[in-house]
Amino acid sequence: MADRRIDAVAVIGLGRFGIAVARELTRMGRDFIAIDEKPQIVRELADEFANIVEADATNPAVLRRLGVHELSAAVVAIGTDLEASVLTVLALAELEVPVIWAKAINERHRRILQRTGAHHVVMPEADRGRRVAHLVSSRMMDFIELDDGYAFAKTSPPECVVGRPLAETRVRDRFGITVVGVKPPGEQFTYATGETVVRHGDMLIVSGPTEKVERFTQLD
Repeated sequence: MADRRIDAVAVIGLGRFGIAVARELTRMGRDFIAIDEKPQIVRELADEFANIVEADATNPAVLRRLGVHELSAAVVAIGTDLEASVLTVLALAELEVPVIWAKAINERHRRILQRTGAHHVVMPEADRGRRVAHLVSSRMMDFIELDDGYAFAKTSPPECVVGRPLAETRVRDRFGITVVGVKPPGEQFTYATGETVVRHGDMLIVSGPTEKVERFTQLD
């Protein structure tokens, strides 16, 4: 089956989250099929998304007729209808879609989706809340947490890494994070090396386990 995979995505559920995913895929030039069971929504979005269909995505036979089983990935963007969300993930898993992303509205929903067959689960409201909490409680200017406990952060430098080459600061040994890049004021980002000297006013991109990134951005 793998050699028949088409590098395209199914976006199932066209609420705000699903539409945002579909619009970003459009901007990226990616092929996708948009699916929603509500005819009014399909009519309203028909001019924006060329490949959009009205269908019951909880039915594996329907998804198969649409060719979803041949796609490389699917995004289940159904939120409030928990039964439809879970049944859709189950249908995709039965069709052996290799990468299934799904939206959850709470932790219990997330666990059910994972057990049903979703490979990646996002909780947009909770994720935004965590991101804001990080930004207001540290020197972070931006924060991205991956789903495997790993994070990237844009942050100003703590005093302990200023004025010396990064190799001398032993930042990785001491804090368990990696300084990926440095952006001096008014200049472009450059990849950091052991010889890179960080100055006051620089912006850092750091990566590492989420808890260690958090601690590093809270240093004085």
